[in-house]
Amino acid sequence: MTLPESPVLFSMVNQTALITLNRPERRNAINQALLTHLYDAIEKAGADKGVRAIVITGNGKSFCSGIDLAVILTENLFDPRGDGSDLPDLFSACEKPIIGAINGHAITGGFEIALNCDFLIASENASFTDTHAKVGIHPGWGMTQLLQQAIGKRRARQLSFTCRPIDAHTAYDWGLVNEVTTPDQLLPRTLEIADQIAAVNAGLLPVIQKLINHRDTVCHQAAFAHERAEFRKFVGEHLNPPSV
Repeated sequence: MTLPESPVLFSMVNQTALITLNRPERRNAINQALLTHLYDAIEKAGADKGVRAIVITGNGKSFCSGIDLAVILTENLFDPRGDGSDLPDLFSACEKPIIGAINGHAITGGFEIALNCDFLIASENASFTDTHAKVGIHPGWGMTQLLQQAIGKRRARQLSFTCRPIDAHTAYDWGLVNEVTTPDQLLPRTLEIADQIAAVNAGLLPVIQKLINHRDTVCHQAAFAHERAEFRKFVGEHLNPPSV
């Protein structure tokens, strides 16, 4: 008897944890098992001192087509592990940079998974669609906030009000993705960037990550003051010679 393959694959490439959504027959649609394995994989990578970066991608022609509507009324998609964990909280708690390698459709909940990554590299085949208003599902993983943060309020309104997709090159022009590659170069290029991240100072990288993310919770002036205060603390701890 052949056992079913895991809905999320986990592998190591150098110092990068590669997490692959693996329901290609359903365009990697989100069900309870996929979420459970995704949450476990992110926590596993975050806790592993040998992991310096994380890449999330999809198997097949889609990154993630959103919630699997066939199971939305029968499976627990909102607390899949029964421990109260929620997707945005797991992403934000992870101290390793998370790069989304978007290989195809990123739709609604799948789009939100992408938006929760630190940044995105997209294949020419990628597209991004928010269909919450079309299918009648309330956004809950950050669509209304993270999308406008990435591309601006007016463009976010257009995407979310019309439920129309944008292609990879438009996503690049609008600042949603950092780079666009050919399909065959998507993973090599993303892993190359992950290797570049792995080569920087392991102690300071999460500090810089937290400083950047701190700006989401306070105004510019307060975030700037916080960075300067933390810098003075760093100098006092690391650079000032001890007094005799």
